[in-house]
Amino acid sequence: MITNRKKVGTVLGFVALTAAILTVAFWFRLANQVAIPEDRTLFVVAFLGAAGLGVAALIVGPRWFGGIPAILAIAIGGFLTFTVEISPQQVADNPIRVGDIIPVFTALDDQGDRFRSADLAGAPVLIKFFRAHW
Repeated sequence: MITNRKKVGTVLGFVALTAAILTVAFWFRLANQVAIPEDRTLFVVAFLGAAGLGVAALIVGPRWFGGIPAILAIAIGGFLTFTVEISPQQVADNPIRVGDIIPVFTALDDQGDRFRSADLAGAPVLIKFFRAHW
Protein backbone atom coordinates (compact mmCIF):
# COMPACT_ATOMS: atom_id res chain seq x y z
CA MET A 1 0.00 0.00 0.00
CA ILE A 2 1.33 3.40 -1.02
CA THR A 3 1.36 6.01 1.69
CA ASN A 4 0.31 9.61 1.14
CA ARG A 5 3.86 10.67 1.88
CA LYS A 6 5.21 8.61 -1.04
CA LYS A 7 2.52 10.03 -3.34
CA VAL A 8 3.44 13.59 -2.36
CA GLY A 9 7.16 12.90 -2.84
CA THR A 10 6.54 11.39 -6.26
CA VAL A 11 4.34 14.29 -7.37
CA LEU A 12 6.97 16.75 -6.12
CA GLY A 13 9.62 14.92 -8.14
CA PHE A 14 7.61 15.26 -11.34
CA VAL A 15 6.71 18.89 -10.60
CA ALA A 16 10.41 19.63 -10.04
CA LEU A 17 11.41 18.08 -13.36
CA THR A 18 8.59 19.87 -15.18
CA ALA A 19 9.71 23.20 -13.70
CA ALA A 20 13.32 22.51 -14.70
CA ILE A 21 12.38 21.53 -18.26
CA LEU A 22 10.10 24.53 -18.77
CA THR A 23 12.73 26.94 -17.46
CA VAL A 24 15.44 25.40 -19.63
CA ALA A 25 13.17 25.47 -22.69
CA PHE A 26 12.41 29.15 -22.11
CA TRP A 27 16.11 29.91 -21.54
CA PHE A 28 17.14 28.27 -24.82
CA ARG A 29 14.28 29.91 -26.69
CA LEU A 30 15.55 33.31 -25.54
CA ALA A 31 19.14 32.29 -26.32
CA ASN A 32 18.09 31.32 -29.84
CA GLN A 33 16.47 34.75 -30.25
CA VAL A 34 19.55 36.42 -28.73
CA ALA A 35 17.27 37.90 -26.09
CA ILE A 36 18.57 36.63 -22.75
CA PRO A 37 18.11 39.49 -20.27
CA GLU A 38 21.09 41.25 -18.72
CA ASP A 39 19.75 40.45 -15.26
CA ARG A 40 19.43 36.68 -15.09
CA THR A 41 18.34 36.59 -11.46
CA LEU A 42 14.86 35.23 -12.23
CA PHE A 43 16.37 32.37 -14.20
CA VAL A 44 18.74 31.51 -11.35
CA VAL A 45 15.79 31.59 -8.93
CA ALA A 46 13.79 29.30 -11.25
CA PHE A 47 16.73 26.89 -11.67
CA LEU A 48 17.29 26.80 -7.91
CA GLY A 49 13.54 26.46 -7.32
CA ALA A 50 13.40 23.37 -9.53
CA ALA A 51 16.41 21.91 -7.74
CA GLY A 52 14.85 22.78 -4.37
CA LEU A 53 11.62 21.01 -5.33
CA GLY A 54 13.72 17.99 -6.29
CA VAL A 55 15.44 18.03 -2.90
CA ALA A 56 12.07 18.41 -1.17
CA ALA A 57 10.76 15.42 -3.10
CA LEU A 58 13.70 13.32 -1.96
CA ILE A 59 13.27 14.46 1.64
CA VAL A 60 9.56 13.58 1.61
CA GLY A 61 10.45 10.22 0.10
CA PRO A 62 9.06 9.44 -3.33
CA ARG A 63 8.55 6.05 -4.90
CA TRP A 64 11.47 4.94 -7.06
CA PHE A 65 9.96 6.40 -10.24
CA GLY A 66 9.41 9.74 -8.49
CA GLY A 67 13.01 9.85 -7.35
CA ILE A 68 14.39 9.80 -10.88
CA PRO A 69 12.77 13.08 -12.01
CA ALA A 70 13.68 14.64 -8.66
CA ILE A 71 17.35 13.79 -9.17
CA LEU A 72 17.22 15.04 -12.78
CA ALA A 73 15.67 18.33 -11.61
CA ILE A 74 18.43 18.74 -9.03
CA ALA A 75 21.10 18.05 -11.66
CA ILE A 76 19.58 20.39 -14.25
CA GLY A 77 18.87 23.21 -11.79
CA GLY A 78 22.26 22.91 -10.12
CA PHE A 79 24.23 22.68 -13.37
CA LEU A 80 22.57 25.66 -15.02
CA THR A 81 22.82 27.79 -11.89
CA PHE A 82 26.51 26.89 -11.72
CA THR A 83 27.14 27.81 -15.36
CA VAL A 84 25.29 31.12 -15.04
CA GLU A 85 27.26 32.06 -11.94
CA ILE A 86 30.72 31.15 -13.25
CA SER A 87 30.37 32.98 -16.55
CA PRO A 88 29.30 36.56 -16.00
CA GLN A 89 28.93 38.49 -19.23
CA GLN A 90 29.86 42.11 -19.44
CA VAL A 91 29.37 44.66 -22.17
CA ALA A 92 32.65 45.78 -23.71
CA ASP A 93 33.87 49.32 -23.08
CA ASN A 94 33.45 50.13 -26.77
CA PRO A 95 30.74 47.79 -28.15
CA ILE A 96 29.84 47.56 -31.84
CA ARG A 97 26.59 49.40 -32.62
CA VAL A 98 24.21 49.22 -35.56
CA GLY A 99 25.74 51.11 -38.47
CA ASP A 100 29.33 50.86 -37.17
CA ILE A 101 32.14 49.77 -39.45
CA ILE A 102 33.13 46.19 -38.72
CA PRO A 103 36.46 45.92 -36.92
CA VAL A 104 39.29 44.12 -38.68
CA PHE A 105 39.76 40.62 -37.34
CA THR A 106 40.65 37.10 -38.44
CA ALA A 107 39.00 33.96 -37.08
CA LEU A 108 38.07 30.40 -38.03
CA ASP A 109 34.62 29.73 -39.45
CA ASP A 110 32.48 26.67 -38.72
CA GLN A 111 34.31 24.74 -41.47
CA GLY A 112 37.72 25.49 -39.92
CA ASP A 113 38.66 27.89 -42.73
CA ARG A 114 40.26 31.26 -41.99
CA PHE A 115 37.78 34.14 -42.14
CA ARG A 116 38.86 37.78 -42.54
CA SER A 117 36.49 40.61 -41.78
CA ALA A 118 38.28 42.77 -44.36
CA ASP A 119 36.86 40.46 -47.08
CA LEU A 120 33.41 41.89 -46.31
CA ALA A 121 34.38 45.47 -47.15
CA GLY A 122 31.82 47.30 -49.28
CA ALA A 123 28.91 44.94 -48.59
CA PRO A 124 26.18 45.27 -45.98
CA VAL A 125 26.60 42.58 -43.34
CA LEU A 126 24.40 41.29 -40.54
CA ILE A 127 26.40 40.04 -37.59
CA LYS A 128 24.55 37.87 -35.08
CA PHE A 129 26.25 37.22 -31.78
CA PHE A 130 25.12 34.22 -29.77
CA ARG A 131 24.84 35.29 -26.18
CA ALA A 132 24.10 32.42 -23.88
CA HIS A 133 25.90 32.14 -20.58
CA TRP A 134 28.64 29.65 -21.29
